Amino acid sequence: MKNEGVPMSSTYAETYAASSLDPERFWLDAAASLAWDKEPTRAIDDSRAPIYAWYPDGMLNVSFNALDRHVLAGRGETTALVYDSAVLGIQRRFSYSELLDRVATFAGVLRSQGVGQGDRVLIYLPMIPQAHIAMLACARIGAVHSVVFGGFAPKELAARIDDATPKVIVTATGGIEPTRRVEYLPAIADAMEQSAHHVPTVIVAHRDGFAHERSQYAGGDTDWHDWDELASAAQPVDAVPVASTHPLYILYTSGTTGSPKGVVRDSGGYAVAMDWSMRNIYGVRQGDTMLTASDVGWVVGHSYIVYGPLIAGAATVLYEGKPVGTPDAGAFWRLIDDHKVDVFFTAPTALRAIRKADPDAKLLGGHDTGSLKALFVAGERLDPDTYGWACEKLGVPVVDNWWQTETGWPIASNPVGLELLERKAGSPTVPVPGYRVEIVDGFGSGVPAGEEGNIVIKLPLPPGTLATLWGNDERFIDTYLSQFPGYYTTGDSGYLDADGYLFVMGRTDDVINVAGHRLSTGAMEQVLGAHQAVAECAVIGVADELKGQRPCGYVVLKSGAEITEEALCRELASMVREHIGPVADFREVRIVEALPKTRSGKILRKTMRQIADGKAYSVPSTIEDPSVIDALIPLLRPTA
Repeated sequence: MKNEGVPMSSTYAETYAASSLDPERFWLDAAASLAWDKEPTRAIDDSRAPIYAWYPDGMLNVSFNALDRHVLAGRGETTALVYDSAVLGIQRRFSYSELLDRVATFAGVLRSQGVGQGDRVLIYLPMIPQAHIAMLACARIGAVHSVVFGGFAPKELAARIDDATPKVIVTATGGIEPTRRVEYLPAIADAMEQSAHHVPTVIVAHRDGFAHERSQYAGGDTDWHDWDELASAAQPVDAVPVASTHPLYILYTSGTTGSPKGVVRDSGGYAVAMDWSMRNIYGVRQGDTMLTASDVGWVVGHSYIVYGPLIAGAATVLYEGKPVGTPDAGAFWRLIDDHKVDVFFTAPTALRAIRKADPDAKLLGGHDTGSLKALFVAGERLDPDTYGWACEKLGVPVVDNWWQTETGWPIASNPVGLELLERKAGSPTVPVPGYRVEIVDGFGSGVPAGEEGNIVIKLPLPPGTLATLWGNDERFIDTYLSQFPGYYTTGDSGYLDADGYLFVMGRTDDVINVAGHRLSTGAMEQVLGAHQAVAECAVIGVADELKGQRPCGYVVLKSGAEITEEALCRELASMVREHIGPVADFREVRIVEALPKTRSGKILRKTMRQIADGKAYSVPSTIEDPSVIDALIPLLRPTA
């Protein structure tokens, strides 16, 4: 019998049981809260199992559910979006009516450029209102958006262009950071040169103070347009009903081979998941204000900066700034005070940065945070020290919630909207209703409570999770569903304790988590391996107090190569920045005589990670040369 524990607490336990025993009825009932053009009569289509579809006979529009239905209900003048730019000193509020007008107009812009249902639109924007508008406008006409984080380099952009084959790219002249301006247009132009796919149209939102303007790229075979000029001539369009199974967006996540995986999110299932999670997990209702300090380019931004709060009828805060440095470590407290935030969502990395800069939280004392009901944290594991500090200083429930780009919403959390359960430091609490979480060993057999194993989720996954990978059902099945038939493999290890609380211990693959950003070590290794002096290399994620993990490269030089470690580190860091982007934060390189391998040639990255993190480690019996590990220990663990 597999380990599937659930704590006995009436509201949560009853809800979880209902979602597990009769998911068809449970999720049909949940769908009733939305506005459907054609109400579904079925929840789950299992005709293509292990690929499932949600609400197969339903039709709706996600943009309509996020905007129009609130305006039609007489709530048009309530606040939908708050734009707060700490770097520019700007605050701007958009009512539901105003945001709807802008979205409908930009939907008209996209249509004027030939974008229709099913066409892809790549969005490469900073944290500005145009990001919300562009995403919702795509949803309005049934186009499929793919938002790319602004920190990615042209090579990463090109890979996504080639995979998604967008008809239009929507961008801005650049992003603004506390100490610099990041030019976007050269990156877009460079990416299109590297890409095999021709993009006919680029729409640019102008921002002052950037060296590169749209006009500099005129004359090629791509039309570069100004957002405002197009909008002034566009006709607003109504929301187009689409099938529940119609793709809403593609969001790329790192693969262990370095090839990005395009996670496909459907329309109906995702809308239901957002509506249900906002009420039952986050406890956010109509008229509340939610601040999610993430980026629209990541899954947290998609779900809880853009779609979730608006579907719930809440106000969402779009913050352009940093947790520290804009201007200080009190930035978040100022936001809560200024906008009377009810629920705050951020990453452990941000809390650690604030704690490092202001350990006694003196800056908190200058702000009224009395409106705050709860702090949610996700992105990587919330360590007990940071958890305790946040609980003490804020005096509200601090809730760790665990999920993935693939799932789109929490797998495990304390369901504040249902009831606040007892919290345990180091645990994201319990599996969320809809997620039948189990722990299995390498053979797929259940393990006892408290014993670590592979975290898996029984199929079908709940609505809102990935439908497939873009254009590649086979890769979807091979990556997530084949290792343990009948289950989704999360790629994380952990355990369920005797009370049914989940503890997530870390990744079982080679994707690392740098400040909440999942990055492929395989992609970094490809970059390092391209250096003329490098014979072979390994990149591992080493535990970091501030960022969760940091990438470290271990390099074997080619015979006869003459380069110092310092010079090699500088050159490789520059290459990673160019090909992957500064988000990788790659800075550390060590030259080694050899890398530990099995006889079949597999590099023992897990063993290297364990040594570097100061953990107990095991050397497999298949190791080719045990002396290589002995030689590496002083480099991996300098204090050893």
